[in-house]
Amino acid sequence: MLFTEAKFVAVGVGMTWRESHPDCSASLPQEYREQCMESDNSMNTPYHKPVLLGEVIEYMRPTEGKLIVDATLGGGGHTEAMLQAGAQVIGVDQDEQAHEFAAERLKSYSSNFTPLRGNFSDLPEILEGIGVNKVDGILIDIGVSSWQLDEASRGFSFGKEGPLDMRMDRSCGETAADLVNHLPELELRTIFYEYGEERAGSKIARRIVERRQEKPFTTTTDLADFIALIQPRAKGPAGKIHPATRVFQALRIAVNDELGVLRSFLDNASKLLNPGGRVVVITFHSLEDRIVKQYFRHASQSHIDRKEWPEPRPNPDYHYQMITRRPVTAGEDELIDNKRSRSAKLRVVEKR
Repeated sequence: MLFTEAKFVAVGVGMTWRESHPDCSASLPQEYREQCMESDNSMNTPYHKPVLLGEVIEYMRPTEGKLIVDATLGGGGHTEAMLQAGAQVIGVDQDEQAHEFAAERLKSYSSNFTPLRGNFSDLPEILEGIGVNKVDGILIDIGVSSWQLDEASRGFSFGKEGPLDMRMDRSCGETAADLVNHLPELELRTIFYEYGEERAGSKIARRIVERRQEKPFTTTTDLADFIALIQPRAKGPAGKIHPATRVFQALRIAVNDELGVLRSFLDNASKLLNPGGRVVVITFHSLEDRIVKQYFRHASQSHIDRKEWPEPRPNPDYHYQMITRRPVTAGEDELIDNKRSRSAKLRVVEKR
């Protein structure tokens, strides 16, 4: 299949930055900062207010008789709206706390709502486990919830001291501390470059390796403060961004294999849909959006061509009709009401 790939393996006297910038959420770059914002809207949860909610309902078209999977359940905001529209919803989340929270919050919809624990890359096996072969729609909203960022024990944020973890599913896998303290310098540098687009990735990786020989990194603030010491803050508006921001993003993506998981999901989704069923994907940064855009474009072409071929050939991955030629973004009202929506991009395809 087009995007089936192996998990990524690649073959730096005075107040700390954190102390001088207590409002760390205001110092994050836009696409990360917006995931920290909360609202007093009725659908707001400790996780986050669902972004592009009206657009999700418009394109997913949840109605009575339809079975839809919300494969990133989170706080259940999107799921609740689809349940209110009459659809049956299977909600999936790999985060145990999110799963438990949403299951409790939406228990009044128990006749139409099934909460399940798991990663959306394993959706075929998850659905098979409850005897479901086909559904009428799948939604994934790829983003870190404000609750995860705010909860120090999860290790996602450099604003609060906590274990250097960053796992979405804390029952398995390596932590960020494992990567920082054990990966070779070259692999760390590549992770920082590829996943965080950190231009100082080489310097930071080298200094991390030097420091860990004396004392391993164990907490978020230890790593963040160390990076802030070796990497001077940029001048101008960029100086508001904590020097560790891109490194933390890169580590989170690597720890959870976020791009590999997304590719696996895209490979599997068409097999789970009834004809006319839709895949709705919301992304928050360019790396994810690029993968979704390229896959949807490829899987919506009846024929493919290459320079060495005498003529175009049928596309074996032709599964979809493109519904959104360009990404759908938040309207003016939502941008004012929910700053997290500024970097959200929604793309939709429909099963042929």
